[in-house]
Amino acid sequence: MAAVSPSALRSFGRTDLKVSALCLGAMNFGDPTDDAESIRIVDAALDGGINFVDTADVYAGGHSEEVLGRALAANGRRDAIVLATKVGIPHGEGEPGTWHRREHIVATCETSLRRLQTDRIDLLQLHRPSSVVPQEETLAAFDELIRAGKVRYVGCSTHPAWMVMEALATSERLGLPSYVSEQPPYNLLDRRIENELLPLCRKYGLAVIPWSPLAAGILAGRYRSTTDVPEGSRLTRRPQMRVRVSPAALTAAEQVAALAADLGITPGQLATLWVKDQPDVTAPIIGPRTLAQLEESLPVLGMTLDESTATRLDEIVHPGNAVADFHNGSGWMKARIT
Repeated sequence: MAAVSPSALRSFGRTDLKVSALCLGAMNFGDPTDDAESIRIVDAALDGGINFVDTADVYAGGHSEEVLGRALAANGRRDAIVLATKVGIPHGEGEPGTWHRREHIVATCETSLRRLQTDRIDLLQLHRPSSVVPQEETLAAFDELIRAGKVRYVGCSTHPAWMVMEALATSERLGLPSYVSEQPPYNLLDRRIENELLPLCRKYGLAVIPWSPLAAGILAGRYRSTTDVPEGSRLTRRPQMRVRVSPAALTAAEQVAALAADLGITPGQLATLWVKDQPDVTAPIIGPRTLAQLEESLPVLGMTLDESTATRLDEIVHPGNAVADFHNGSGWMKARIT
């Protein structure tokens, strides 16, 4: 069992948490990754230097949390990690506006605690913003959970910069818990958060834990055209993601692959390294479907992005721009990338 070196850990925003430079995402646990493989992935990630794991109440209908809870109970390493989950994506019965209200948040937290076999969640995040429920109500529910000792910190995910700022101002005005992190989509193909969200997080000390550093596999070279999608890939399981495979994205991915070959690493490693070493990023979330995919990502923990390579990647997709739309499921970003 390998311990995480304190020197390799990063501060998690303005909290007292210290996390590895990569976060293990559990979205694939239970769908499509079976339980046994998922547990092997958890054990190998922790052995490989990761101490930060992220899941959500909606992943695999809650089964992701259950599998993760079983893995941590079996290896006895719950107290050695920072455990994060999310609440707030509508599912099942009920109007969309109900998923951000006090009753839903408190009840869902109890369910997540039971599934994860733990007495507290280190980071509970609002999975998506609501256009209906006032932020005061959501933050007050989080306050209740923190006061009860069931949650340590709260964050948000895929929020526009103005709503993050509104939440921070609301917390200060009412003396409620303040978000300590934001989990946005961010990869070389979609750099739009560099324009407003990242400067906001920098100014107010929020940790940034990006999802989809591999651009749903586009930057790992898994797709050759906008129509030729490998069977079993994420795009076949979640067709709404197909719009992200734009011709410009595929061209950029080819250039990334060529640069990775020059460096002697895989395209996926280069894509992950780029996000990991962006100035305002705390830890990108890797979501391996197989143990082999995890093993490809782990060496990135020991890599450093040099200035020359960063410049060459900036030439492929310029800062602040996008050639693929990873906000297309946000509900608030209206731009369409073709």
